[in-house]
Amino acid sequence: MATARALAQIAVFAGLIAALGLPGAIPVMGMAVPVTAQTLGVMLAGTVLGPWRGAAAVLAFEALVALGLPLLAGGRGGLGVFFGPSAGYLAGMVAGAAVIGLIVHGVRRTGPVRPTWLRTALGCLIGGIPVIYTFGIPVQAWVTGLGLGETALLATAFLPGDLLKVILAVLVTMTLRRTYPQVFAR
Repeated sequence: MATARALAQIAVFAGLIAALGLPGAIPVMGMAVPVTAQTLGVMLAGTVLGPWRGAAAVLAFEALVALGLPLLAGGRGGLGVFFGPSAGYLAGMVAGAAVIGLIVHGVRRTGPVRPTWLRTALGCLIGGIPVIYTFGIPVQAWVTGLGLGETALLATAFLPGDLLKVILAVLVTMTLRRTYPQVFAR
């Protein structure tokens, strides 16, 4: 059963993911999926909230998108986005937040596991890039009719921005851990 604190944290991070879409989308030549800052919010949801709450924050955000709110970068929303080229990336964001949270926080039941620099960086690198791409690239290839290899090659255009988001997520998470450690309490 979720506590009021847990629900508030989930809502705040769903709002953060939405807010990171406000700067808009950066179209990449040849790609049907734009570069956005929203995966930074996914990384932070996993590092701060852990696997289940982090994934729940992404699901809450995506439920609002499904209801038609224009929360995706570029002002997109509605059920149609879950059938377009970005659909796999949207599914991958849920899995990515969960994987990030599992790597950063582990699955201990004896108490909270405090994030470390190494676990946070590994979590964001693994959950925030290959996990999301594993869902996104095949769906994008299928929807656009491009080959899987060609789509994967085009997706390398996302890597510099995603690596920058990993660095930012690690810095923000570790700063939060030092200055406001109670945010990590379970």
